[in-house]
Amino acid sequence: MEFDLQRLYHIAELPGFTPEVGRLVSMMNYARWTTLGAVKDLTVEELDYRLDEDANSIGALLSHFAGVETWYYIQSIERREMTEQEQEEWKPAMELGEAGKLIRGHDLSYYLELLERVRGRTLTAFANLTDEWLTEEQVLGENRSCNNYWKWFHVFEDEVNHRGQIRLIRKRLPK
Repeated sequence: MEFDLQRLYHIAELPGFTPEVGRLVSMMNYARWTTLGAVKDLTVEELDYRLDEDANSIGALLSHFAGVETWYYIQSIERREMTEQEQEEWKPAMELGEAGKLIRGHDLSYYLELLERVRGRTLTAFANLTDEWLTEEQVLGENRSCNNYWKWFHVFEDEVNHRGQIRLIRKRLPK
C-alpha cells in the first residue's frame, strides 16, 4: 500500500473521489499507515503470540480489520447481508476470542495482502460513490439508525482502537 507522505497528515479531498468521500479515505489512509508501522517486521511467532489464554493475537486483530471492512462493504455498498459462506469464512476474524484462536501460522505478508485486497476493493467502490451516499441512512441492529459515513468511520475507528492492543502486545512480546 502506498501513501502520499506529504499529504498523510491532511484530512482533505483526494483525487479520484468526491470531496467528502476523499476526506473519509484520507482518514482511513492515516489509520492504516499507523497500523502498518505498528506491525512492521513481526515474525509468525510474534503475530501468533497471545498475552494470555483469553487474549487475541496481533494476527487475529489484523484479520479482524479486514473482516470488519468486508462486513461494512457488504452492508453499505452491496446493500445485503453476508451469505452463510461469507459468515463462515469471516467468523474467526469477526468474533475474535475463542474463534479467533484459529487464526495463526501466517507470516506478515499474508495479513498485509489480505488488508490490501480488502482495502483495494473498498477504494474502487468509493471512487464511484457520491457524497450523498455517505448520508444515506439504514437501520443497524435493533432499531438503530445510522448512515454510511458512520459505518465507514467505525471501520477505521475500530482499527485505531485495536491498534492500541497491537502496540501493547508488541511491547509485551517475549524477548
